[in-house]
Amino acid sequence: MELRQLRYFIRVVELGSMGRAAADLGVVTSALSQQISRLEGELSTRLLRRTTTGVVATDAGLAFWHQAQLALRHVDEASRAAQNARMSGHVSVGFAPTTASVLALAFMSSLRARYPDIRLHLVESLSGNLAAMLNARQLDLAILFETNAGKRLTATPLLHERLFLVGSHQLAGMPKVNKIHLKDIGTLPLVMPSGTHGLRAVVTKAFTQAKCEPNIVAEIDGLATLMDVVRTGLAATIQPGAAASRLHGSEVRLVQVADKGVRRTNLLASLPEDELSPAALATRIVLRDVVRELLTGSHWLGASLHES
Repeated sequence: MELRQLRYFIRVVELGSMGRAAADLGVVTSALSQQISRLEGELSTRLLRRTTTGVVATDAGLAFWHQAQLALRHVDEASRAAQNARMSGHVSVGFAPTTASVLALAFMSSLRARYPDIRLHLVESLSGNLAAMLNARQLDLAILFETNAGKRLTATPLLHERLFLVGSHQLAGMPKVNKIHLKDIGTLPLVMPSGTHGLRAVVTKAFTQAKCEPNIVAEIDGLATLMDVVRTGLAATIQPGAAASRLHGSEVRLVQVADKGVRRTNLLASLPEDELSPAALATRIVLRDVVRELLTGSHWLGASLHES
């Protein structure tokens, strides 16, 4: 006996017609009649009596109809209970400050819309700190910039970000073109994160490959303060486009770094599959979907999806 047969039988009794029930269920009448015949065969009793105007339930059919309704109601309740349990719970997600500036609100909004019973704990910190928190089982998911996240973690490339020279229009020496090479900005004052940041390592490597030295006049490990310095014209910086997402276009100028291979890879890292709760698995899907939507809508400057 199949749940489908119970649903078919209940609808036939409710509508009093094989033809109307078949149309309502989206099946052909012959297939519906065949399923009802199989059900009667399994029960070894006649459930329906054919009349000139349709079908009516026999006494056995009425008794079965009442119990079938109760059985399906219990199945539906069990399904809802499983669904609610799967999509509720607590999930911890980590973003670096630049990532959070463009992704956090869109991600939270989408997660709330899809799974309102999932309670989100969002952590904003350096990529290295997020990796450590993942390894310590303090986070379920995080977007990182380094591949050495830990042997027990799952990390897959998610997107790539081009880097930009970001500076005030009033900063002396700020290029007026759309693209530059690092060798052309050697004397421009720069403010950068310290060496603990993955971005600093990317920029340092790029300058080394360009065979020139950056003119770093200050190191600031807070994105908001760093961008305040840039906005006021004290120095420029090299950042992904997301870093400037909270600034008005008139406040700063973004010039793409044209040196080959100068980009930052974003990795979606998580605990192993067998350690993720159903809520965390659902959250990971939402996160991927939101990233794809932001990139498709050109809401993440300089970012492109990783091609598998």
